[in-house]
Amino acid sequence: MSEPTARRAAAIARQSAAMQEFMARAVLFQDAVARSVGLNGTDLQAVGLLLSSGPATPGELAARTGLTAGGAVTAMIDRLERAGYVHRSRDENDRRRVLVTADPDPILAGVGPVYGRVAEQWSVYLDTLSDEQIEFAAELLARAAEVNRAEIDHLRGDARG
Repeated sequence: MSEPTARRAAAIARQSAAMQEFMARAVLFQDAVARSVGLNGTDLQAVGLLLSSGPATPGELAARTGLTAGGAVTAMIDRLERAGYVHRSRDENDRRRVLVTADPDPILAGVGPVYGRVAEQWSVYLDTLSDEQIEFAAELLARAAEVNRAEIDHLRGDARG
């Protein structure tokens, strides 16, 4: 590929700076949301993963969050259960296994208003964009998420990454 034009190089540099700022603000935002309901960032991410991916054993939840199985994940599940955001139950197919399931109603009551405000602001902004711009943005963000997932796997030593 030939040398990038000055305009392209400047646009790439702006995109890189914007992505760094976005990622930092996303982490800080999630931490602020978590703290607003008495949790830490990892706890909130665990609840989000349970909501999006379904119930998990403590070991599976440890793998999803990057926590070590055992004490750290047990303490997290204990905190989330005390807060009313998750519950433990026996796996109907294997009574020896414990499953952790998110309870959506208390979660939505706690953090729903914050995410609702953000969604409203995004909706206003998205209304200013064309369908093609929205499709491009969705593709860009999906690809960024995939790059991050692969790097997380690599850093954790997962063979998939």
